[in-house]
Amino acid sequence: MQHIQQGFRGFTLLVGLNWDRLLYVGAIGLALGVGAWIGSPGF
Repeated sequence: MQHIQQGFRGFTLLVGLNWDRLLYVGAIGLALGVGAWIGSPGF
């Protein structure tokens, strides 16, 4: 159980340090998806 808690703390720290990068990648993915949706022939 301690190992799981320590792993979760490490994961939380990693996300806390890199949240802006994750947000950046998510925004790019969302923009690509919206662009593909708008550029599709069904739109």
